[in-house]
Amino acid sequence: MNTKEKRQKRIRRHKRVRAVVRGTTERPRLSVFRSNTHIYAQLIDDSKGITLLSASDAKEKAGKKTIRQPADKKIDAAFKAGESLGQKAIEKGISSVVFDRGGYKYLGRVKALADGARSGGLKF
Repeated sequence: MNTKEKRQKRIRRHKRVRAVVRGTTERPRLSVFRSNTHIYAQLIDDSKGITLLSASDAKEKAGKKTIRQPADKKIDAAFKAGESLGQKAIEKGISSVVFDRGGYKYLGRVKALADGARSGGLKF
């Protein structure tokens, strides 16, 4: 199976999940995107169509290339990104979310991000 087919299958799975999962103002949707090198998370209010918060493990310094990290460091970085998102959400008064894994399997970096968000104070 080539990369294009894998991507198409993930998008198909994500569409099935999105048919059921909706974020509201009280319980926004925690959406996850995983690239080869980084992981990104957003809290989205689908009723208004806006992103409330976002976090990632990417370096935020413009102009600098990020070096690919070994798998265990990527998992640690995903946990920290989830933790920071959880803390930001608690500061904004958001305590409960709906988890949208984005068509990815719930293991590795996706699971680490979810565990980090839970340790940051979010409930889902």
